[in-house]
Amino acid sequence: MNLLIIGAPGSGKGTISNNLIKDYDITHVSTGDMLRQAIAQNSPVGLRAAEYMNQGQLVPDSIIHDIIVERLSMDDIKKGFLFDGYPRTVDQAIDLSSILEQLHMKIDAVLELEIDDEILKKRITGRRLCPTCGEIYNIYSKPTKVEDICDKCGGKLITRKDDSLENLTVRLDEYHRNTQPVIEYYEKMDLVKKIDADKSADAVYDDIKSVLEGLK
Repeated sequence: MNLLIIGAPGSGKGTISNNLIKDYDITHVSTGDMLRQAIAQNSPVGLRAAEYMNQGQLVPDSIIHDIIVERLSMDDIKKGFLFDGYPRTVDQAIDLSSILEQLHMKIDAVLELEIDDEILKKRITGRRLCPTCGEIYNIYSKPTKVEDICDKCGGKLITRKDDSLENLTVRLDEYHRNTQPVIEYYEKMDLVKKIDADKSADAVYDDIKSVLEGLK
């Protein structure tokens, strides 16, 4: 089974992706992971990508194209894949379609996690992390018994820098601006499966499994 998952920051994409990879025995495909692997292996395309990354520049789509072709040609992809965080633009989506066609592959479904921005803001800005034991809380949905103190180990909770409202607003604006056209691109192919992500993680995953069972 070949899948794409699309969701805004805080929509639960990471947790769902981990479950899908485990339960459906498919390969997780992340452009970030692919770039790091290509660079670590000093492959020709990895060396080209490193030149841009070392200068703090975005890696051009032409290099991402080559890395994806290289990754999708590997044996572990044959059992199926899950693209996470890609494509981010319509141009990338068109390019991915071209690559898959050349490799005689196809996408079975695009899972779109739908959730209101205001709920996401509470999920993200309300998040608190215990740096001692790693436990995660939320002041709105999972508060501690004592404010800012971990129930598990008594550690002092912290807020991650990227969990600020300002940071999240920028990320959400960018997500909606770039992602909506991508969703519309796949809707024309009748591939998009809309998932209500404003539920518990287990309930969302149950909905996804029901959708995937219908594809078989």
